[in-house]
This record gives sequence, C-alpha cells and structure tokens, in this order.
Amino acid sequence: MTRTEHTLRITWHGGDRFVIHAGRHTVPVDQPADFGGGDTGPSPVDLFVGSIAAAIAHCAERYLHRCQLPAGVEVTARYELEVAPARIARVELTVDAPAMPRGLRESFRNALEHCALCSSLRTPPAVGIKVRTAEDDPALQVRCEPPPRHSPGGAGMPCQR
Repeated sequence: MTRTEHTLRITWHGGDRFVIHAGRHTVPVDQPADFGGGDTGPSPVDLFVGSIAAAIAHCAERYLHRCQLPAGVEVTARYELEVAPARIARVELTVDAPAMPRGLRESFRNALEHCALCSSLRTPPAVGIKVRTAEDDPALQVRCEPPPRHSPGGAGMPCQR
C-alpha cells in the first residue's frame, strides 16, 4: 500500500474565524451568525460535507472524460445533524449528469462510491490529536481575546494561566 503524507495548517483569526492553509490555497472557516460566528466563511461541517460532494464531482468528471462523454455535472448535498452526540447523521448526494447514457448509470454510480472520501468514511482513518502548549514549545505564542458578551463560556475563551 502506497501512502503520501500531506499537511494542512489552520490559523485562528479571532472569534470563530479560522483560515485553512492548503499549499498555496486558503479557505476561510467560520460559524453562522445564529451560532455566534461572523458568517465570513462556510462552517467546518459545511466544508466536510462540501468536500465529499466535491470529491464525487471530481470522480464524476473523470468518469465522463474516460468514457469520452460531454463534461458537466452538478452535485447537490443535503445533510442532517444529530445533536447528541453532535455528529452528521446522514448525507445524501444527488449527481446531475445530463450526458450520462442510461446503460452506464450503474457503472457510473459504482465509480463514484469508490472516491477517496467515500472510501475513507466506510473505513475511517485513524485520527490522533496531540496538544502542544507554549510550555512544550516556547516558540508558540499565546493568543487570546475576551469572551463575547452574548455567549458566556463560548468561543473566544479568555486565557487562563
């Protein structure tokens, strides 16, 4: 099995705002205003579901190209959230592929189900979380802000020493 390692970096930009750095690309991330965020970018959940939909769209276009069919798909993602435990309970993807002949529909759907993200959801990756502090690495800077008045104990927790 061949593996390649990739690194993303996420930086805090105050409040609930973060920026994902992926190579030379940046993606803003925020929470909706009704959840105390500034709504300056998609939420992490929207990005997660959007990433699945985008992976399906890429696989679909590659399939069309291999079959020498006209390009052009659109993917609509709908999802449900569960509150306890907090999780995405269901994702439903609809792929509009106008040029797909009826006889290739099942082969097309099978190809889409083997995209990297769908495979990763079926066989979840190991997720490890390591916490580093300024005590571990003095090069780390402590950044903090006072909590917003409207959300006690929420995002923007004050620094505690």
